[in-house]
Amino acid sequence: MIKKTLENLKIGTLNKMQLAAIAAIKKSPDILLLSPTGSGKTLAFLLPVLSSLISDTPGVQTLILVPSRELALQIEQVFRQMNSGFRVNCFYGGHATKTERNNLTQPAAVVVGTPGRIAHHLRNDNFETAGIHTLVLDEFDKSLEFGFKAEMSFIISRLKMLKKRILTSATNMDEIPAFTGIKSPLVLDFLSSRSPVTAAIKVKSLRAEDADKLKILFALICLLQNKPALVFCNHREAVERISTLLEEKGLEHGVFHGGMEQEERERALIKFRNGSHRLLITTDLASRGLDIPEIEAVIHYQLPVSQDIFTHRNGRTARMNAAGTSYLLLSVTDHLPPFIKEAPEIENLPEKNILPGKSPWCTLYIAAGKKEKINKMDIVGMLLQKGKLAKEELGLVEVLDHASYASVSSTKIENVVKLIRNEKIKNKKVRIEIAR
Repeated sequence: MIKKTLENLKIGTLNKMQLAAIAAIKKSPDILLLSPTGSGKTLAFLLPVLSSLISDTPGVQTLILVPSRELALQIEQVFRQMNSGFRVNCFYGGHATKTERNNLTQPAAVVVGTPGRIAHHLRNDNFETAGIHTLVLDEFDKSLEFGFKAEMSFIISRLKMLKKRILTSATNMDEIPAFTGIKSPLVLDFLSSRSPVTAAIKVKSLRAEDADKLKILFALICLLQNKPALVFCNHREAVERISTLLEEKGLEHGVFHGGMEQEERERALIKFRNGSHRLLITTDLASRGLDIPEIEAVIHYQLPVSQDIFTHRNGRTARMNAAGTSYLLLSVTDHLPPFIKEAPEIENLPEKNILPGKSPWCTLYIAAGKKEKINKMDIVGMLLQKGKLAKEELGLVEVLDHASYASVSSTKIENVVKLIRNEKIKNKKVRIEIAR
């Protein structure tokens, strides 16, 4: 089964951590998996979860609790790509509860969601827990940090038939809270040694001539040109300030922080994933649990306040043994944090700033998704046939509940919109436009 699933995911081999986790989860009822961000923990628990599911058994069999909507959606997407024949449902705040209740009339074998929303459904008796034999607490440390202890405790108290508990964390844990029911877990610690992820990151620094770091940030972005990069800030106000500057310079980018509406955040991530934007300005909300592509550069516009945050931010690059660079931006008064033991290499900026070129991709928005029975092949077929696109002019296609997005060659997208503006998908007229 694993071999076929990896073929569906287009993955050749599993890494050392994933192989160890799969073996451990099969033989032990309680597992604590400690592994860095970006090391592949999702697949490490989804593969054995899949092996434990029983066909033709109604109701929920596995419950996966996660700290964020983005991580819930990522896990749902990976499970769907496994093409296993088992259904998965995803529940999170900001999502229509009516839609979720409808889904729970015939619940999927795997349910993934945030603690607040799952607790809501349990309090309203929207699904049965008697068939749940496996619980996954993914990014558990982050769930505690977000204040979900009460919700998780309530949920776990309702799971009376559990046979397996899997807890994953990207930071070390002194003790596991009693409410989890995990007492003597088999511990897999991939944090203690210098991992390939950490080893592959080169740390560099740049120092501004005054207290304002916007100038050196802009110069660094020009130096990186079109390399995919994340710019991390400690506060959303800094994200917006940087975005304003980049807009004035005519530099395409996305923003991502907790003050945005869910639809805006999803669109920002989609544009970053599909290459429409090569630059994403964000708070630490994007440091963990997001499905984003290989990032060549992480830029710490504001210095991380702890070793853990530094590690998680850097974990967005050099993922799965790829190489990457972490840049620390220092004002004239900034000092390196004490957890950075070695002085970083100083990055030299060019005398003249040359703006990066425009992205070759642009994002198309389609106002219909899974709940309207639209799938990826419907969209691909329409864009290739009616939109007159060549295969190489169509990039990543993503289908959400009530919306779909496709990356299209930026030189073709306006013509595509003209050609398909009045087309129907599944015999339904839907709004189609360039995503803004």
